[in-house]
Amino acid sequence: MTSVLICDERRSARDGLNRVMASVPSVQSIDCVGGGDELLGRYGREAADVVLIGTQRALTSGIEATRRLLAIHPSAVVIVFGSPDDTASIAAAIACGARGFLRWDATQPEIVAALADTLTSPRIPSPRDAVDGQAQLTERELQVLRGMSQGQSNGEIGKELFLSEDTIKTHARRLFRKLGARDRAQAVAVGFRRGLVA
Repeated sequence: MTSVLICDERRSARDGLNRVMASVPSVQSIDCVGGGDELLGRYGREAADVVLIGTQRALTSGIEATRRLLAIHPSAVVIVFGSPDDTASIAAAIACGARGFLRWDATQPEIVAALADTLTSPRIPSPRDAVDGQAQLTERELQVLRGMSQGQSNGEIGKELFLSEDTIKTHARRLFRKLGARDRAQAVAVGFRRGLVA
């Protein structure tokens, strides 16, 4: 059974995620806080199995909360949640030590899968770790992934690499499959965790 601590400045976001998490069978207890200071206090008194921290485009509060929590409690298991196209926030959170990413509109099965994956993968691979053979990306796929991590659209990546947008989409589909990612956000998160992008 899993205890979850949700941190987001917006009450509506906390309430919405609380409702969804309450429907996940493996979740035993849920607590919510509104900011970094409250998060540190609550986690310090009783460590949750998983901490979900909200991110917002152009705002650093969620990233800062992630950084502060992990600086004091490096073993904390943090998953950030936010917009799937906000790759800058995702990249920053993963760089701070977050172990995963959830879309705002993640379904219950996706949340269950994310919790299971995060809790059974306690160690974050370092950039030196080899990527297993099944997930070995080609140089072109790595270039596409790096473009995604910088928030570029398929069209922008294509212009930079002198390739058509359709070709970029093809490379994207292949790298999604190799990384086991559903979308750009998850691909970027996996890329950071495996040291494929920096």
